[in-house]
Amino acid sequence: MKHIFNKGQNPTKPTLLMLHGTGGNELDLLPLAGRIDDEANVLSVRGNVLENGMPRFFRRLAEGVFDEEDLIFRTKELNDFLTEAAEKYEFDRNNIIAIGYSNGANIAASLLFHFQNALKGAILHHPMVPRRGIELPDLSGKSVFIAAGTNDPICSPEESVELQNLLVKANANVELHWENRGHQLTINEVEKAREWYLKL
Repeated sequence: MKHIFNKGQNPTKPTLLMLHGTGGNELDLLPLAGRIDDEANVLSVRGNVLENGMPRFFRRLAEGVFDEEDLIFRTKELNDFLTEAAEKYEFDRNNIIAIGYSNGANIAASLLFHFQNALKGAILHHPMVPRRGIELPDLSGKSVFIAAGTNDPICSPEESVELQNLLVKANANVELHWENRGHQLTINEVEKAREWYLKL
């Protein structure tokens, strides 16, 4: 997968896995990584799917309707890539925190839904529920921060609460932060994510 790896100054810190939104690329969220932790490794990945020329992490059939088969395939592809990258760049495979926005948050959530040890935790900006009707792995010891908009036209508040409930039911430790905004990524929610991260 096309990516950027920046080695951090502190090897004890997690590796931050940056996952862009639809139409973004591996450069988009680099400033965000610096705001969250400027000493950590950063692995920023570009999605392998193109939708009308716009990079994404998996296909969708319509707005808010995921191609489930492709989602499962791409989630495994990303999980395998993380294992390869950890070996290549010599970082701790068990200490990855994903930071995703929109489509990137969805693939990060999908990693949690499908693979018990894919991530140590995640910061999900405006995620949706990746799949319904499946049993999640035991996510004990995993921490998740969800930033959601009360007026988000793409991801309803109900969906954010549903995602929180599914993760909590799987024993994850989840904090849900609300912004009185839409689907945009705000500085305030990034600051709240940073506060959450510093308490890990």
